[in-house]
Amino acid sequence: MPALIDTVAWVRVEGGRILCARPRGKSVFYIPGGKREGAESDLETLLREVEEELTVALLPATVAHVGTYEAQDAGLPDAAVVRMSCYTGDYRGTLAASSEIEETAWFSYADRPLVPPVDQLLFDDLKASGELD
Repeated sequence: MPALIDTVAWVRVEGGRILCARPRGKSVFYIPGGKREGAESDLETLLREVEEELTVALLPATVAHVGTYEAQDAGLPDAAVVRMSCYTGDYRGTLAASSEIEETAWFSYADRPLVPPVDQLLFDDLKASGELD
């Protein structure tokens, strides 16, 4: 049975585009977020990861779960399954790529092939709901 990689992600859509980030040393863009450390809750993981990657502070009272997606990723060891719990939320500060992020980009649905399989499921739902151009 493939390994399960449990992640949380911050869904930020503005003007029909979704914020994506490319970690240093990688060629693939991801929805910002990451894996929990120890017994962290989804919210704790989300707040930490977004601050680490994008130098902004999410406002905990505004964070809302929008969906959880699972997909196998052939690019990972043993074709692991990635589970991504997605949340929206407002933030304070200025969005900027941190030392671990090479670049950020605002993607439309046309950019869907540039993100991993689990992220593509989110893109499909955002397109279907009219949020993503």
